[in-house]
Amino acid sequence: MLQVPELPSTSGQKIIKTLTKLGFVVVRQRGSHVFLQRGQDTVTVPLHNPVKKSTLKSILNQANVPLEEFLEHLK
Repeated sequence: MLQVPELPSTSGQKIIKTLTKLGFVVVRQRGSHVFLQRGQDTVTVPLHNPVKKSTLKSILNQANVPLEEFLEHLK
């Protein structure tokens, strides 16, 4: 059976750091939400600790970043 990696419990800062490694650029911040962009992909990352797993899944979907690729760069 194929094993799907589990979503990590991580902070907004780590998510932003990982997305910048993947080519995203911080375009602005409004309160505790940071907006990043790469081409046509725009994502909003809350500066919470930890970010809910459902929110992380939504961020990765909006960013068009596979979970495996995100986990490789998270370390």
